[in-house]
Amino acid sequence: MTIAEAPPRLAAAADVSLRWYPGGPFSLGRTLGPLLRGTSDPSFSIQGGVIWNAYTTPDGPGTLRLSPAGGGDGPSAVAEPFVDVQAWGPGAAAAVEAVPRLLGADDDWRAFDEPAFHTTLPLMVREARRRSLALRLPASGRMVDQLVPIIFEQKVTVIEARRAYRYLVHRYGTPAPRAGASTPAGLLVAPTAAQWLQIPSWEWHKAGVGPQRSATVMRALRSAVALERLAALPAHEASAKLQTIPGIGIWTAAEVVQRTHGCPDSISVGDYHLAAYVGAALTGRRTDDAGMLRLLEPWTGQRQRVVRMIQSTGFRKPTFGPRMTIQDHRRH
Repeated sequence: MTIAEAPPRLAAAADVSLRWYPGGPFSLGRTLGPLLRGTSDPSFSIQGGVIWNAYTTPDGPGTLRLSPAGGGDGPSAVAEPFVDVQAWGPGAAAAVEAVPRLLGADDDWRAFDEPAFHTTLPLMVREARRRSLALRLPASGRMVDQLVPIIFEQKVTVIEARRAYRYLVHRYGTPAPRAGASTPAGLLVAPTAAQWLQIPSWEWHKAGVGPQRSATVMRALRSAVALERLAALPAHEASAKLQTIPGIGIWTAAEVVQRTHGCPDSISVGDYHLAAYVGAALTGRRTDDAGMLRLLEPWTGQRQRVVRMIQSTGFRKPTFGPRMTIQDHRRH
């Protein structure tokens, strides 16, 4: 991984810029995909292979533009892939400084690819890894930005959670710092911790976020400064400290550190679908959380990588029984 100055034309168009070389195959879209709360996430905009992201840094809001080599999302067009990085706003310098970790610069697959370990993996996982060398696990380091939408997803469908997140960000977020005429229309910075705390109870209700989940958000964000410090801790320590907050359990903590720390091992125990999915993929039979952990135990330390590889195959488990019903509580 190396960093170089951005070409003069790009540098002149931004407050801060650089060119980042990942040092190997790299997919911008696949790497950042887990950070988006659906295709309508107000804080992201995807234009071809270019990804825009607006968020709050310690120095203030920033707008980030990430453009992969050749304007696409894969390394095949050039001998050495790179990402051109541009940023605008008070938080531009902080946003650019965080880009290498955001794009998986610290994500080390060597232990996973070591032959003695690799040969123990199921064939589907080995084949998925062969086809997914461009995938990195991102580390955003932004605890509040990841924790809030993940709390929204507790015990409801993803559709409901993302609808609630969009509604509240549109209501209480702020316009992204302008990058001239090229700024994507409607790009927003999600509320800061202080802004989330000011949202009145009836707005949570309108968004479809029940009292239990909104109360969890409030409890967590009253200690937002301490919460953000968790980004500097090892993933397992950050996860344990998150779980000391009432309303945050192992599932929520795992989902957070997967995105903030690029954790290669954390497993979302308690997920509505994951255990059955992993069981079906590895054995052809559905299983529960305990069964999933037993299946993944031989690859402790790399379990999240194994799950990501299974997911990358496009495998779909057989469906049985009723789907979870989407409930609208906003008029009650």
